[in-house]
Amino acid sequence: MEDAWAAAAARVGAVWLALVLGLIVVPSALGVSLGISEAYMWVLMKTLEWATIRIEKGAKKPQPQMLKTPANGIIERDETPMEKEIARLHRVNFEFSDIFYFCRKGFEAIVEDEVTQRFSSEELLSWNLLTRTNVNFHYISLRLTVVWVAGVIVRYCFLLPLRFTLATIGITSMIVGTTVVGQLPNSSVKNYLSEVVHLTCCRILVRALSGTIYYHNKENRPQKGGICVANHTSPIDAIILTNDGCYAMVGQVHGGLMGVIQQATVKACPHVWFERSEIKDRHLVTKRLREHVADKSKLPILIFPEGTCINNTSVMMFKKGSFEIGGTIYPVAIKYDPQFGDAFWNSSKYNIVSYLLRIMTSWAIVCNVWYLPPMVREKDEDAVQFASRVRSAIARQGGLTELPWDGGLKRAKVKDTFKEEQQKNYSKMLVTNGSVG
Repeated sequence: MEDAWAAAAARVGAVWLALVLGLIVVPSALGVSLGISEAYMWVLMKTLEWATIRIEKGAKKPQPQMLKTPANGIIERDETPMEKEIARLHRVNFEFSDIFYFCRKGFEAIVEDEVTQRFSSEELLSWNLLTRTNVNFHYISLRLTVVWVAGVIVRYCFLLPLRFTLATIGITSMIVGTTVVGQLPNSSVKNYLSEVVHLTCCRILVRALSGTIYYHNKENRPQKGGICVANHTSPIDAIILTNDGCYAMVGQVHGGLMGVIQQATVKACPHVWFERSEIKDRHLVTKRLREHVADKSKLPILIFPEGTCINNTSVMMFKKGSFEIGGTIYPVAIKYDPQFGDAFWNSSKYNIVSYLLRIMTSWAIVCNVWYLPPMVREKDEDAVQFASRVRSAIARQGGLTELPWDGGLKRAKVKDTFKEEQQKNYSKMLVTNGSVG
């Protein structure tokens, strides 16, 4: 009896693997589509549209997720600049009421500051039939409940095993392929085979995410010897970009499965991996990156200057190190569609395993990628100004909010020097406007 069950399981496994290889892996490796993903996305769009209509009809009152989030967030903010408010305090004698404006600003910052909210998932305009919501939309009608339950079964019992299989094939192929190519002597043939392996494996991994990616302005794609900089939402950003072209990655050496992948890929491709002790040495990092950029035969470096993941609504401060190296900067804007799945990785809340589970049980990953015209540093421009100019271009193209804050505030406190600078500005404005006699 046990032998019969084992034989049946083996046959099912063989059929499953054959279907995956024949219908998904081989076409994706060749860069062609059989129309399966397009049909899936069409059905998904129609289902979500129907669910939205059912919710609007069945709900007695509008639900929070169905209302467009106001531009000023949870609370209504008075956007009057501090300078104008202080100008109103023109009296020579101080009155207790003069501090009310600053008290209110302090409360607003505690309730909803513009930094902390960038590290939480983006709000949806309508429910996407996933369970990640505080509002029980699926209880509105019986049909909606049935569709929601069917969606849970499809996502966990079919899509999750399929995506896990594809991810296993993609990662294994990456390790084996780069290891084999890495044994070849340095030559144009080795570089070509390395690019083929990276592109092929990343295409398989994109299929593992049910990825639908739209690339715009391909004539601006990063060229060899350049530096590609992009806004950062998720660890899969690198896979999304490598699906359309190869890059040399820059990052810290890791252990575990990620470490195995790093060790294998660096043999075939000139990735730049740093030890933890080395990455703190800014001069050493800059030197190695400059050496890479100076070789025009090497792949463009891919860097995420924000240094951490932001929630797909904003672009925060770019660290200047990437813009001190020299060479041509190729900006790229990435914008995910949250309707089909939340690509943002809140590393403070979820570990990488939990995050990947959430990604692989979402409906799909849909995003737009814009290649912007190359940019170079101007003569009268320092690295900080150049970084700000590139960030502004990315924010405009991706429809993202541009914020001057350091993404490191995700885990660190505001520096005392910044607090002191604000206190000095406040004191100067008080004296200038006569509030302090």
